[in-house]
Amino acid sequence: MRRKIGFIGLGMMGLPMLENLATAADLEIRAFDTADAPFAQLAGHAAWGSTLTRATALEALAGCEVVITMLPNSPITNAVVAGEGGRAGLSDILAAGATVVDMGSSNPADTRRLAATLAGRGIALVDAPVSGAVAKARAGTLAIMAGGDPAHVERARALLEHMGETLIVTGAVGSAHAMKALNNYVYAAGLLAASEALLIAQRMDLDAGIFASVLNASSGRNVATETKLAQFIIPGTFNAGFAMRLQAKDLATAAGLQALAGVEAPQLSLCASLWQQAAGALDPRADNTEIIRYLDKQV
Repeated sequence: MRRKIGFIGLGMMGLPMLENLATAADLEIRAFDTADAPFAQLAGHAAWGSTLTRATALEALAGCEVVITMLPNSPITNAVVAGEGGRAGLSDILAAGATVVDMGSSNPADTRRLAATLAGRGIALVDAPVSGAVAKARAGTLAIMAGGDPAHVERARALLEHMGETLIVTGAVGSAHAMKALNNYVYAAGLLAASEALLIAQRMDLDAGIFASVLNASSGRNVATETKLAQFIIPGTFNAGFAMRLQAKDLATAAGLQALAGVEAPQLSLCASLWQQAAGALDPRADNTEIIRYLDKQV
C-alpha cells in the first residue's frame, strides 16, 4: 500500500527534490505550489499523472500521513502550517498522527512554536533543512539535518533518504534549523574571507588562479576556496546557485541565535550586517558569490 505524501514548495531546490522523491515506488505524492511553471516541468516526469499529481489547494493534502514543506522563509512557512488571515493551515487540515517535515531554512524559535501548535492537534513536526546547492538537489546528494522526536524522525527517514545521501539526526525539534543557520554562517564567513583575500591579490596584480591553488593547498582552504573561487568568482560567471538574499536571510537567523543562547558573537553580527548590506545593494537575483562585486565597490 502506498504512503500518501504531500509536498509544498516547488522552487529552485524544492522541484528537483520532489522529482527525486517521486521515483520511490511506494509513494503517492500530491504536490502544491501557487505557481504553474513547476508543473509544466513535472509533466515530463515518469510518475506524473499516476503516483505524482497536483494539489490545487492545501485542503487536498488532508489525507496525507506526511507533508513536506520547502518554503523560502519562516513567515511563509508559519502561514502555511498554522494558517493566516482566516485561511486554514496544515494544523487545521491534517489528521492527528500526521507529520509535517519542514525542509526550509526556518527560524529555530518559530520552529519550536509551530511544533507546540501542531502537537496540540496531535501532529508531529520534524525540521529537516538541507545543505547543498541546486546541483546536489538534482543529483539527490544533499546533506540533510533532522531534528525532532526520534520516532517522528524515523517515520520521515526513508523520504529524506530519497532526496539526500547524508542524514544527520541533530536532536530535539528546532535543533536542525539552528545547526543549519550556524553552518551557513561558517560557510559565509569563509566565502567572505576568500573574496576579500582574492580582491587584495587582484589589486596587487597577483595571478588569481595561482592564488586559488595556494589557498587550496594550504591552511586557508575551505569549501568556498575549493568550490567557488576557480569555478564561479575568478571567471566572473557568478552562478553557483545560491541567492545572495537567501544567504543574508540565513545569516540574520544565525545572528538571532545569539540572544537565544545568551552568547555575544561580534564576528557573526559583523558578517550578517555586511551580507545584508550586499543583498540590498545588488540585484535581487544576485548569486551569493557576487559578494566580491559588492566588496570591490567599497574600496
